[in-house]
Amino acid sequence: MNQHTTVLSTSPGVTPLGGTAHSPAYRWIQLLLGIVCMAMIANLQYGWTLFVNPIADKHGWSRAAIQVAFTIFVLTETWLVPIEGYLVDRFGPRPVVLVGGILCGLGWALNSIADSLTLLYIAAAVGGVGAGAVYGTCVGNALKWFPDRRGLAAGLTAAGFGAGSALTIVPISAFIKSDGYEAAFLYFGLGQGLIVFLISWALTRAPEHPKNLATIGVQQSKRDYSPTEIVKKPVFWVMYAMFVMVAAGGLMATAQLGPIAKDFKIGDVPVNIMGLMLPALTFALAIDRVLNGLTRPFFGWVSDKIGREQTMFIAFALESVGILALYTFGQNPIAFVILTGVVFFAWGEIYSLFPSTCADTFGSKYAAANAGMLYTAKGTASLLVPLSSVLATATGSWHAVFIVASIMNAVAALMAWFVLRPMRRAHMNQSA
Repeated sequence: MNQHTTVLSTSPGVTPLGGTAHSPAYRWIQLLLGIVCMAMIANLQYGWTLFVNPIADKHGWSRAAIQVAFTIFVLTETWLVPIEGYLVDRFGPRPVVLVGGILCGLGWALNSIADSLTLLYIAAAVGGVGAGAVYGTCVGNALKWFPDRRGLAAGLTAAGFGAGSALTIVPISAFIKSDGYEAAFLYFGLGQGLIVFLISWALTRAPEHPKNLATIGVQQSKRDYSPTEIVKKPVFWVMYAMFVMVAAGGLMATAQLGPIAKDFKIGDVPVNIMGLMLPALTFALAIDRVLNGLTRPFFGWVSDKIGREQTMFIAFALESVGILALYTFGQNPIAFVILTGVVFFAWGEIYSLFPSTCADTFGSKYAAANAGMLYTAKGTASLLVPLSSVLATATGSWHAVFIVASIMNAVAALMAWFVLRPMRRAHMNQSA
């Protein structure tokens, strides 16, 4: 009997999961439902860019003023996840996702009638709260249902958010052209929100796994730490600092991809790879969608096999080298596309590695709230990204930006092995 079977197996009259006996397939159904919910909220972030120009054309608002709405969305989606995670831990996933689905639909419905920047900003905040509720719940629920495969489960769930917009970007774009952006906001918003609302009724709270069976594959905490406890643990802040460094380093390189391609004078140069020909920048952005989704379950699965810190060291080191290589060889259009793929592939896995590491370190009971607190590092990192433009302007080139981004990833890689690894081991021994 393998390790994973041990967790899920049942004997007559015995429910080793500590609650209602479920078939081994049940938790995979729960995971799939969470992935669908994540795909439904992906457009609130990744589809936004399609609406910016139509909104500007109709109302005459500056693009900078419109993009304030996106910043509000990201901050409310990110910074409120700990509160939403607490509600999940307290009341279960169903009510939180149900309300989140309503807010996501309402946010885009408000966007469809927004005739002032104030209303646009309110709509962004409403949508951000809703998206954060769904995101935090689905990731937290995956961590609880899969103590034996946390990296893979969190990775597949995060991939739903990372790649979820791929299926609907083209229909939304076509709908905007045919019926206007207001109708696209209204109908896609209501449709996405309704699907999340309906799925919420099928979500159930994960049973508490016995501690002697949950310690599988990777070392896990023998006790559960509450959010108020983990903020007093230095190991949490080490993870937080690493998350900020990798997220900011990757965002600095990837957020400026368009301007960099323009400065390299290769943005519109056709690139032919395996018979597929696209302009270099378009090719690079298409690869972003694919690899940003694939990397999350891939590195999550690897971390289940070889350990979290080892996987972090490999991924962050690859990111550091990839960023340097992109700057050094990126003037070549084919190298630009390939190395961009390397950078995206080595970056997106933070959304599976950090939540699973957090749950391993601090236990399952408060996994949603604790992972939510760690997730706020994404918001902190996003506040650092504008500094890359300031740095590029001050130095007159992208050289310093790439060097800083590469160094941040290299430091995080070294911290994973030489700081986080011994600290987590000491913490686990103490909790035992």
